[in-house]
Amino acid sequence: MIAVEATIEKTGEVHLAKPLHLLRTCRAIVTILEEPEIPESALLSQQALAQDWERPEEEAAWSHLQ
Repeated sequence: MIAVEATIEKTGEVHLAKPLHLLRTCRAIVTILEEPEIPESALLSQQALAQDWERPEEEAAWSHLQ
């Protein structure tokens, strides 16, 4: 069995993440992964928050959890 990452458009068109070369025609099972909707504000703030999270003081404060 081979697992291949892909995206599927609303129209059902499948786009593989990487080219796939098979020796013969094969059957496949497609599993749709439901992804939660991420608010745009969360995506926009991610870089700013990362700067705060990656400070040495933060690393030291949370090091006991690693």
